[in-house]
Amino acid sequence: MTFLVEVNNISKSFESFLAVDNVSFSLSKGEVLGFLGPNGAGKTTTMRILTGFLKPNSGSIKINGLDLFTNLKLAREFIGYVPEGSPLYNEMTMIDFLSFICEIRGVNKEEKLGRVINLLNLKEVLLQKIDTLSKGFKRRVGLAQALIHDPKILILDEPTDGLDPNQKHEVRKLIKKLGKEKSIIISTHILEEVKAICNRTMILSNGRLLVDDSPNNVLKKSSSYNRLLVSVHEKTAAELKKELMTIRKYKSVEIEGNICSIKLNSSLESTAISEYLLKKKYTIKHFSINKGKLEEVFRELTNKEN
Repeated sequence: MTFLVEVNNISKSFESFLAVDNVSFSLSKGEVLGFLGPNGAGKTTTMRILTGFLKPNSGSIKINGLDLFTNLKLAREFIGYVPEGSPLYNEMTMIDFLSFICEIRGVNKEEKLGRVINLLNLKEVLLQKIDTLSKGFKRRVGLAQALIHDPKILILDEPTDGLDPNQKHEVRKLIKKLGKEKSIIISTHILEEVKAICNRTMILSNGRLLVDDSPNNVLKKSSSYNRLLVSVHEKTAAELKKELMTIRKYKSVEIEGNICSIKLNSSLESTAISEYLLKKKYTIKHFSINKGKLEEVFRELTNKEN
């Protein structure tokens, strides 16, 4: 498999503070990686290393097969980067800013500008000063400057932070579209973002990589994963819990509101419980299997680190 990004055992310290601790991962075309972690976990530092703005104390990085720090200028041509807050030249008009980006990138303005303006629906604000734009449009301009040279790799630090729900939806839709042809890394503390657009999840804490897997597999680490949630009309949750533990021999039965939560070992057990309740002529008010919660995995893993 050809990797667009290869990170091998990178570490970064600031005096006595270890911000990134021996992190390794790789990324291929078509992968959208959600980079999760509490504040101070090392996400932004890792991204700054990946874009060549910081040099690690140890380890190596390859971008499209090139050693990043040996071939910094050439390797950066494959990267589009939107840092947190998406800093822009506010006194410039949007079209002047993007024209300037074309010049410093050394790309054909006539060829590239129209494509990125159409992609991000920027026509209506071409002549507006960036300072007068809404947060949503500013974020789009930040994405436009990162996409102007059509990079193979996109690195986005908190791309929807501060946007309203409609703006978030538009940005996420665009990232999903771009993710089919590129490798994308998104640093975020918004867990719903990962579920909405990512096909891979990494969790960092105290500079260490704790999880690197698909979102579905990460959910399996949740304490609520594969628990049957059931309530019946005729019983309170406490009565139903007692009955299930006594008659059906289920030892792990918890109460959540008026619902019994039962830890299952297999899907066959949910069928057995359903058949038992129907046989006893109970009216089932609620019956579902919990698929796990990313928030639980995040809290459980990162709290262990603190």
